[in-house]
Amino acid sequence: MSKKYEGHLIKTVMPDSIGEEMGIEPGDYLLAVNDEKIDDVFDYQYLIKEEYIEILIKKSNGEEWILEIDKEMDEDLGIDFDNGLMSDYRSCHNKCMFCFIDQMPEGMRETLYFKDDDSRLSFLQGNYITLTNMSDKDINRIIRFNLAPINISVQTTNPDLRCKMLNNRFAGQALQSLDKLYENHIEMNGQIVLCKNVNDGPELERSINDLSKYLPFMRSVSIVPAGITKYRKGLYPLELFNKQEAAGIIDLVEHYQKKFYEDFGLHFIHASDEFYITAEREFPEEERYDGYIQLENGVGMMRLFNNEFQETLSHMTGSGEYKALQSSVQRDITIATGKLAYKTIVSFSEAIMSAFPNVKIRVVCIRNDFFGETITVAGLITGQDLIKQLKELKDNGVDLGDSLLIPSTMLRMGEMVFLDDTTADDVESALNVKVVPIESGGQEFLHSILNIDYKMNRNNENFVYIKAYEE
Repeated sequence: MSKKYEGHLIKTVMPDSIGEEMGIEPGDYLLAVNDEKIDDVFDYQYLIKEEYIEILIKKSNGEEWILEIDKEMDEDLGIDFDNGLMSDYRSCHNKCMFCFIDQMPEGMRETLYFKDDDSRLSFLQGNYITLTNMSDKDINRIIRFNLAPINISVQTTNPDLRCKMLNNRFAGQALQSLDKLYENHIEMNGQIVLCKNVNDGPELERSINDLSKYLPFMRSVSIVPAGITKYRKGLYPLELFNKQEAAGIIDLVEHYQKKFYEDFGLHFIHASDEFYITAEREFPEEERYDGYIQLENGVGMMRLFNNEFQETLSHMTGSGEYKALQSSVQRDITIATGKLAYKTIVSFSEAIMSAFPNVKIRVVCIRNDFFGETITVAGLITGQDLIKQLKELKDNGVDLGDSLLIPSTMLRMGEMVFLDDTTADDVESALNVKVVPIESGGQEFLHSILNIDYKMNRNNENFVYIKAYEE
């Protein structure tokens, strides 16, 4: 039996807003806009766009009010809801052979085991969806509301192989939705999670060629290696790509990039940073990332990081205040990171110490014992691994200095809590050192190490530094 529609609980009403003016209060329920029930936030935002609307409100005492509202086009009502999506999140019903959540150990917090496959989160947060959890109504709503870009986890365009990879007999058929999105000019991005001896080789070439038919509305396709933890017991046997295999994938990608750029002005297909690191190849130049369309998917992150760092350091050392800054900055710190970025962080640290003699940096590569050494990204390092390995260094006489800098990706967003629920306070107590999260940008990285705040403004296309020391 479907859940009875009760409307949407209003959590807050902004002061001086249309909502407050109309007498709407926290605790009221929004039942309808222009006689239409509201499925979720997209229905709401679409229906309130017009200059004249009628909304049905149920007051906390049970009364129902019909409010007629004249307003500016696209003007908001100033009300927020108890559930930001105004709907339950949709979970994934696939059993993908590469699913990372299926490789998680038992006993972690419940939210870490939730598999989302929600097209609305693709638009709002950039999540990737498989299309297997979508009806014709869902596709039509994407088109009607122009919910773009939509990020789609394709894996392969071979229908039979896709059914096998996702362990879903409808997974191949779901790819037909790409045609409808393309026909209606909905911007898309694709992702291929590459599994060795499964969807690589000729299957990868087939997928690249098939997906290129959706250019220019499919703006990019990333190829990322499947993450493999030590908890794969009973799951499909996957293997890591070696150096030679990673190089072969890069060669294939770069071959197609030239063709697509000539035809469409987009490089379209991109190998993730991890393939370049595994192959020990230089990252592509910035222009080949087409504006870093898939940055959050690990495509171009290291190139952007490097460029921002080098540019910031160059302008800082070339500024008129460099000498004063050079003599005043004194730091003794440790940076903890994962294997993937370790060599880059070491080279950056060496450049900083060369430019600032009073800065001492030690970089520690944290081995992922929790998930297994095959997991090399900093964002999956747990607090317990961090404490154990740094404590071993301390016990062997290594001084961690004044502060321990860690990538902010190690922590839950907006909180000082690691993936395993260890807190930053736990780390500070165990190691007797202050924990400082740093953002992934090259400029923020340099500022955090030097413990200063520099603003860089454009002035006739030249950068000018405005110094603001942290007191």
